[in-house]
Amino acid sequence: MKPKHPICLLVLLAALTLTPAAFADDSELLKVREQVWRAWFANDKDTLAKLVPSETIVITASEKDWKHQAEVLKEAAEFQADGGNLLRLDFPRTEVQHFGDVAIIWSTYELETEVKGKRSASRGRVTEVFVRRDGQWTNPGWHTSHVPGS
Repeated sequence: MKPKHPICLLVLLAALTLTPAAFADDSELLKVREQVWRAWFANDKDTLAKLVPSETIVITASEKDWKHQAEVLKEAAEFQADGGNLLRLDFPRTEVQHFGDVAIIWSTYELETEVKGKRSASRGRVTEVFVRRDGQWTNPGWHTSHVPGS
């Protein structure tokens, strides 16, 4: 018997041969991204050490020097030591690109913090690199740019 719709059959067979990753959503990746941000503001050293590897590179538009894992951990500790609290964290726009075990997350962010009773809000853009190692997403690099006036 000859199929009536051979193209439909080919499309179905092609879809069945794709890897499960081709159908995966980004919920796990975005959850890890949020964990990294919240771990920094909470000075959660264990989570940061697990998700922000030693080879991390951080670039911030407003700072001359690039940072690495040691500076990330130091600044998180300083924020907490100053009594800093994260009050709000949102990512109004996010797009994700996948390249095998590497994902790039492009986002806008909005956050509000309180340090020594003083609240401040900021917003900006962030480009984050994530790498899947041994089944776990890690965040070995990001670049942030603050939006002036926020």
